[in-house]
Amino acid sequence: SRDFKVIEGLSLKIKKGDSVGLIGPSGSGKTTLLDILLGLIKVNSGEVFLNGKDLNKSFNEWRSHVAYIPQNIFIIDDTVCRNIALGVTDELVDPIRLNNSINQSKLRELVNQMPDGIDTLLGEAGIQLSGGQRQRIAIARAFYHNREVLVMDEATSALDNETEAEIVNEIKNLKGNKTLIVIAHRLSTVKHCDYIYRIEKGKIVEQGDYKNVVGDN
Repeated sequence: SRDFKVIEGLSLKIKKGDSVGLIGPSGSGKTTLLDILLGLIKVNSGEVFLNGKDLNKSFNEWRSHVAYIPQNIFIIDDTVCRNIALGVTDELVDPIRLNNSINQSKLRELVNQMPDGIDTLLGEAGIQLSGGQRQRIAIARAFYHNREVLVMDEATSALDNETEAEIVNEIKNLKGNKTLIVIAHRLSTVKHCDYIYRIEKGKIVEQGDYKNVVGDN
């Protein structure tokens, strides 16, 4: 029996500023492809390049450019400020950069409503935040830390329709500002992406814009 290959004969190019949607059924290879793109898995054959260089040789550079935004956002039991500037000590937090990241992630209205603004405690695991608000904290974090590539992994699959619509709108707002890679369970999540790849059994079976790949349904 031959070895089973999760990804086989798959080739794609992502340019700076592109928004790319990856869709396909469970077990199609989307997550494996994502792990390859993130540099977490080395390929047995084939190559992955970052700006013409082997990704294995520029992994640290790549990692400094990428923000991974999973379905369940990591929120620490601390203030809004410390959650956005995660890992930065208080005295080193750049207030201008923090302010810009709050505006860019559309968190301003929420922060203004909070009792202590950016010093408001979010509670354990961000218990006081909705799913959409947690996603925005993660996006603000990516802006604060100057991440150029945002990888959204099944970011809306556990959200209700209203919150999913918020995240889809955020994807629309981020288009062109960041390079987006969106792994989607719900097809509606990728409707604003420039390019969509449908993956089945480790191969790209369809590619194009939303209308061509998904249709108007």
